[in-house]
This record gives sequence, structure tokens and C-alpha cells, in this order.
Amino acid sequence: MEFHEATRFSDKDKQRVVLVDIDETICFYSEARRYDLSEPNQDNIAKINKLYEEGWKVIYWTARGSVSKKDYTQHTTDQLSSWGCKYHELVTGTSHNPKPHFDLLIDDKAKRIGEL
Repeated sequence: MEFHEATRFSDKDKQRVVLVDIDETICFYSEARRYDLSEPNQDNIAKINKLYEEGWKVIYWTARGSVSKKDYTQHTTDQLSSWGCKYHELVTGTSHNPKPHFDLLIDDKAKRIGEL
């Protein structure tokens, strides 16, 4: 097998990509954690929209449906639209290549929304 030298980030001449979680990132819950009760945080949405406007490819990446196996794609698409979210793709827990349910993410490129 022949290996090539990998780069950590996208080349400067290529579009950068950001994966953005939805729940507890751009929306929160004051009552039961049900997707129809999620409340948008417009300040956080504005941070992601700014990345979109700066040329980033924005992919909302949510595990909604990964445990229940219910397809929340249309509901989530409608929410993102009504909240004014700018994005290129939505990946859910029931997509062809779904976001899995997990309890902890450890990654060298991770940031919390408060760090943007």
C-alpha cells in the first residue's frame, strides 16, 4: 500500500466544511426534550450563518432518530427553515450515512458553540 501525506485542514483553495450539531447547539429545551418543543437560539444560529456567508460548507449533523428509528428529517428541515438557518446539507440519525448516537465526542477539530 502506498500512503500520501495528509493535511489536517482543507487546502486554502478549497471550500472548508463545518459539521454542526443541532440540539443543545442552535436550539435548547426548557421543558421535555422533544424535538417539537425545541427553542432556537438566534445568537448561535447567527454564528453558523456567518460561517455560511464566509464561504464554509455548512452541514447540520444531528443524531435525531438514531435511537428511535423515527425519521425526523422533514420536521428538522422545516425547523431549520423557520429559524433562518443557512446550510448546504442535513444529515440525521436516519440518513444513508447517519450520525450515530453517542455520549462523548473527542476530536482534534472540535469547538463548542461558545468558542466561535
